[in-house]
Amino acid sequence: MKIGFIGLGIMGRRMAAHLLTAGHEVSVPDRPSLTSEQRTSFKVLPDATAVARETEIVILMLPDTPDVEQVLFGANGVADGLREGQLVIDMSSISPTETRKFAETINQKGCDYLDAPVSGGEVGAKQASLTIMVGGPTAAFERALPLFQAMGKNITLIGETNGAGQTCKVANQIVVGLTIEAVAEALVFASKAGADPAKVRQALMGGLATSRILELHGDRMIQRTFDPGFRIKLHQKDLNLALQSARELGVALPNTASVQQLFSACVANGHGNLDHSGLVTALEAMASHQVDQAP
Repeated sequence: MKIGFIGLGIMGRRMAAHLLTAGHEVSVPDRPSLTSEQRTSFKVLPDATAVARETEIVILMLPDTPDVEQVLFGANGVADGLREGQLVIDMSSISPTETRKFAETINQKGCDYLDAPVSGGEVGAKQASLTIMVGGPTAAFERALPLFQAMGKNITLIGETNGAGQTCKVANQIVVGLTIEAVAEALVFASKAGADPAKVRQALMGGLATSRILELHGDRMIQRTFDPGFRIKLHQKDLNLALQSARELGVALPNTASVQQLFSACVANGHGNLDHSGLVTALEAMASHQVDQAP
């Protein structure tokens, strides 16, 4: 298929590369940030309008709700280049409420819309093992499924209503954020008490406390490897979306609010571009103790 891909960030560039490997033609808008390798691999077009005009399906992988709105509906945006029968897939993690509005506008042009946010971070993007949570019509989902299968493994149509995928992603980010915080608390506690945090993590991996977060991010906390797979400031944004949606629904999310405040503390201290496992630094500051140091 002829695919447009907009958003070659940490994860997007990996995802677009898998589409190339699967045999699709991938077009991208011209950006100063494009590397020489990307300019060779992808078909580079002047802007998002041109990408939409020359492709069958347009995929977005962008940081936040305003970015998606700008790329879709701003000057030289995707919407200006769409033809009836095309499909827009937003794989960003953004507001479920705004997603429904974006979908309605795209539908008015005779095009389908899927929200298909992902989980798995840079590792999942690199290994084509992302979890993909999809909202939108079944027929559009089936049309997009070969593309999803090139980028991920656990692919679920959450519901036929747009926004269902984003709602699932918000739920995912609640679980991930709270689990990162729990692992960070446990390792700070154990380390300051004089236990070897690496051995504590090893022991916990064999019991009920085991998790993918403990495996990957617990090790990052101990090794101090905070180069981003997924940045703190993006997880902060996702928990803001959770709290905003919860207010609209009349739902209390007390622990989500606490973790969001810890992420905000990290951002305030200049750590917003660290991997989200760097949340441990906020707890370390309060304990006046770093996980990898002697008590």
